[in-house]
Formats: sequence, C-alpha cells, structure tokens
Amino acid sequence: MSTQPLGRLQKVDLRTAWTSESSGFTPWLAQEENLKLLGEAIGIELELESQEKEVGPFRADILCKDTANDNWVLIENQLERTDHIHLGQLITYAAGLNAVTIVWIAERFTEEHRAAMDWLNERTDEKINLFGLEIELWRIGDSPIAPKFNIISQPNDWSRTVQQAAAAAVGVSEHKQLQLRFWTAFKKYMEDKGSFVRCQKPLPQHWTNHAIGRSGVHLNSIVSTWNSETNVKGSEIRAQLYIDGPDAKQEFAALEKQKVTIEKSLGFPLAWHNPANKVMCRLSTRKDADFLNEALWLQQFEWLRERLETMHKVFAPIMKTLQIEQSDSNDITGTA
Repeated sequence: MSTQPLGRLQKVDLRTAWTSESSGFTPWLAQEENLKLLGEAIGIELELESQEKEVGPFRADILCKDTANDNWVLIENQLERTDHIHLGQLITYAAGLNAVTIVWIAERFTEEHRAAMDWLNERTDEKINLFGLEIELWRIGDSPIAPKFNIISQPNDWSRTVQQAAAAAVGVSEHKQLQLRFWTAFKKYMEDKGSFVRCQKPLPQHWTNHAIGRSGVHLNSIVSTWNSETNVKGSEIRAQLYIDGPDAKQEFAALEKQKVTIEKSLGFPLAWHNPANKVMCRLSTRKDADFLNEALWLQQFEWLRERLETMHKVFAPIMKTLQIEQSDSNDITGTA
C-alpha cells in the first residue's frame, strides 16, 4: 500500500530570522498579522498602540490594547533565555498599572522564572494577568520559516472564577451571584459551540464584553430586569455594539449614515442610542427573556450567540474603516 511521503519538521535558530530584538523581532511582532498570531495563542484580540513606550522609568517593547476591555497589554521580548532584569521590569509594570496584561516572550524560560510567573498569577487579582511564552521557528524542507508560540505560564482562569464565586457568596448580593453563574455558563456554552466570538472572564455584573478587533469599540451581552424598549420594569437579554471614547459621537454618526445597509446585512433592526449627556453610544438588539429562570438559560445563550456572531461579522470590517488616530499625549501610568 503506497503512502504519501511526509516531511520532517526542522527547528530553526531564532537569529536566522531576527538578528536583534529591537531592530528585528520587535518590529516583526508589532505587525498586525503577527500580533494576531500572538493574540490567538493567549486568547486576546490585540491592537497596537506603540513600540518602545515609556512606562514610568522603563520602556515597554510593545504596548497594545485588549480590544475586549481597553486594558493595556505590555509585551517584553527576549531572543535568549529569561533573566532577572526582565522579570523585575514586569513586576514594576504590574505595580504601576491598575489593570494590565503582561506578556513575556523569550527563546527559553528557566524553571525559576516559570515558577515566578505562576506564583505571581496565583497571587494577583483578575486585573493583573501575566503570560510567559517561548517563541520557536520551524520549517519543513525548503518551506518558509514558520513561528510558533508555546505558553509556559498563564493566568489560572478556572481558579480565579472559583475565587470570585466564593467572594460573591459572602460579600455580594444573591442577584450578583446569579449574574456570575450566568456568564460563567455562557462562556462555557460559547466555547463548547466553537464560537469565534470570545467572552471575557465572568464577573458578577449585568454585562460581559466581547472584542471586535479595535479598542474603544466592543460587543456587549446584557441581562437585565429593565425593558430598554418600553423603559419600564421587565426582564430582557440584549446584544449591542458599544462605542466609547472622544470620537464616539463621530463614529456613531458615520454608522448612522449606513443604517439601511447595516440592518439589511444583519437581518434584524437595531435600536440606535445616542444620549446627549453621555460620551458613549450603542446599537442594540433585544429580546424579552427572564434570565432569573435558569431553566431558560440554554435558549438565551443560543439567541445571544446567534446575534453576537452576526453583529461581529457585519461590524468588524466596518469599524476598521472608521478608525480615528488617537492622541499621542495619553499617559498610561496608573490608568487602564
């Protein structure tokens, strides 16, 4: 019986592709398609803010935004094994920022540095997330060189969710506890269904965010005991595009000019909400639904999944054409 010949993977030295971190690897990683590759490895949609950005007395190799929540993502690179100097910088970043994800990429992680990252993830709250990744290069025969990110250390989301649930049981209302259980179950449902729409970590609140590919704009899932259509008490679930920031009004106006085309592409109408006394704007679709009844959750999960996936497909490419340059004067120290 004949079999098709198979190639053999060959590992390639990192210096073959990049002679230095600053002039080689960092500019390569900062390219959109390579940040997407990194984002797929760690489960975060990344949007580049800048290279060599000052953070207090230090300078981060790459600064990004997590487009699901607009928190900072700081990336440090090494084309060699990890060292104490970079570990110290990462701890300084975490101490100086209220909410941040820190990504440390190296050729090889020593056992003590992997253990240190695990220890930090266990002892920081959900606002601080640390990832350690090793970068490898591979080829088959004469094929182009291909990069591969291997996660060495990452936040323990499962244990953190358990901790949040325990805290909710003693310090938060029963209603908040139900919200946390709802989003925890919804996140698992979306993952089990293989949805391309990612859910943020579950929290005891009435909404959860979903990245759409750029900062300042994201999708929301909402559970509420207030009817947003009639403005009276009444349970509903809602999916919406949420626009915030100094250019929100301009972006809303640009979208409104495409209203007929957008709603035709979606296959359902939207409520266009542009409050005069607030910066944010939103475009939403709703359904009467009692999220307090856990027996109905699967039906609600499926409705949210279908609406979110449709909205993501329609709005993600549109929002890329509405990008507005951000001011270079933003100071990230102590903010997120």
